[in-house]
Amino acid sequence: MLTEKYKDRTISLSDRIAHPLGFLILTVLALICSVIITVMGILPGIMLPSLLVLIPSVYALLAFPRFGIVVLLIASYFLMSTLKFGVTYPVGTLMDGLQFLLIIGFFIKHKSNRSWEFAKSPVTPILIIWVMYNILQVFNPIADSMLAWLYTIRTVGIVALTYFLFSYYIISVSFIRLLVKLWIGMSVIAALYTIKQEYFGFSSFEKEFLANDPGATALYFISGHWRKFSIFTDPVALAYNMVISSILCITLMFGPVSTIKKMVLGIFVCFFVMAMVYSGTRGSFILIPAAMALMLVLKLNKKVFVFGVVMFVALVIITRLPTSNSNLQRFQSAFRPSNDASFNVRKKNQKRIQPFIQSHPIGGGLGSTGVWGQRFSPNSYLASFPPDSGYVRVAVETGWVGLLIFCTLMFVVLRTGIKNYFRIKDPELKTYCLAMTLMVFALGIGNYPQEAFVQYPVNIYFYLIVALITITYKLDRKNLSTNISN
Repeated sequence: MLTEKYKDRTISLSDRIAHPLGFLILTVLALICSVIITVMGILPGIMLPSLLVLIPSVYALLAFPRFGIVVLLIASYFLMSTLKFGVTYPVGTLMDGLQFLLIIGFFIKHKSNRSWEFAKSPVTPILIIWVMYNILQVFNPIADSMLAWLYTIRTVGIVALTYFLFSYYIISVSFIRLLVKLWIGMSVIAALYTIKQEYFGFSSFEKEFLANDPGATALYFISGHWRKFSIFTDPVALAYNMVISSILCITLMFGPVSTIKKMVLGIFVCFFVMAMVYSGTRGSFILIPAAMALMLVLKLNKKVFVFGVVMFVALVIITRLPTSNSNLQRFQSAFRPSNDASFNVRKKNQKRIQPFIQSHPIGGGLGSTGVWGQRFSPNSYLASFPPDSGYVRVAVETGWVGLLIFCTLMFVVLRTGIKNYFRIKDPELKTYCLAMTLMVFALGIGNYPQEAFVQYPVNIYFYLIVALITITYKLDRKNLSTNISN
C-alpha cells in the first residue's frame, strides 16, 4: 500500500519543469543571466549556468567513482580533438582536473576502508619507484627549466597514479566487460572517421587546423598523400590506438564468445587495420604481427596456429606485392627499414646523443627535449634534439638510470601478465589478461620507433591495461575461493 502511495506521488523531471514553480525558477535564472551579460559581459553571464552543470558533475565524480572512470576514459579519447575546432584553452588541464577529482574521491572512499590489498602486485613497487624518480627530477642540477618539468610530470608521473584508481575501483567482471565494450565502441568511431577522412577528405575545420600549423604539411603530407589522424592529435596517436584495439579484438575472437560476436570482432579488426594504414605511421605496422607471434607462443592451439600461418602468408604477399598505392607502399617500407631514409636519420641522431646519455646518468631533466624543450629552453643543446623514440627520450631526459627503471617496469609488467595468464582458470578473465599482456608487448616494441606512452589516450589506457593484468588474476582467485567454499 505504501509503495503504491508513493509511486503515485513520483514526478518526472519534465513535470517539475512544466510546473509553474519550475517555470518561474527557470525564468528567474534566465533573467539573472541576461542582466549579468548586459552589465558585465558574456563571460560572467555564462558562468552561472556553467556552475549549475559543474557542481553536480564534480559531485558525481566524487560520489560515483566508477562513473568517473568511464568519464576519464571517454574524455581521454575525445577531448583532445577539440583542439581542431580552434579551442585555445589548454584542454590537457581539464584532464588533469578530472584525474585530480578522482584521486580526491579515492582518498574519501579509502577513509572507510584503509586496506591497501588492492595495490599488492609485483608492479606496484617498481611503478612507485618510477613515479618518485620522475618527481625528484625537479632537483636535477642541469635541468634548464622547472616549467618544462611541471608540464611533463603531468603526462608521466600524475597519469601513472591512475593505475591505483583502476586497481581500486574495478572490482567486478561486469565492469571490465563494460569498459571493454566502451573501448571497442570508441575505437570503431575513430576508425570509421579515419575512413571518412581517407575517402571524403578533411572537414573544413580540419583543413583550417592544418593550415594554421606550420609543420603539419611536412609531417602529414607524404608522397602526395595526407596521413590521417581521425579524432586524435596526430597520426601516431591514431595508429597506436588502432594497434591495441586490433589486438584486443583478435584476442577476444579466440576467447569464449559466440560465432556472431567473433565475426563482428573480425569486421572491427578490418576497420582498425585500415585506419592504422591510413595513418601512415610505419612504426605501428609491425606491432600487430609481433603481438600475434607472442600469442602463438602463449596460446598454442590448432586455431591460433592456423590463424598465425594464414596471417604470415598474407603478410608476406602484401609486403612483396607490386603496387602504386601510396598507403600500401608506405606499409611495405616498414618491413624494409634499411631503405627508409627517416629510419637512417633517427639512427644517426641516436648515435650522436649517446655520449650525452653516457655522461649524464640522471639526464637533462624532464621536458628538456621536444616541444617543451623548444618552448621553455630554446637555446639549450637538448631543445634542438628530436628524440623520435620513447626510449631515447627517457634516456636523454632522465638518464640511463631512468631508462633502466623504465625498462624494469616494462619487464615486470610483461612478466606479471604472462605469469597471471597461465595461473588464471576462468576463460573470460584469462582472455582479458592475455589481451592486456599482448598490448604491453606491442607498445613496448612500438615505443622504440615512436613515443608510445606520452599522448592521450594511450597514456591513460596503458595504466588501465597494467591494472587489468593484476585485477583479472585477483578476481579469478576470488571466484575460485568462493566456489571452493560453496
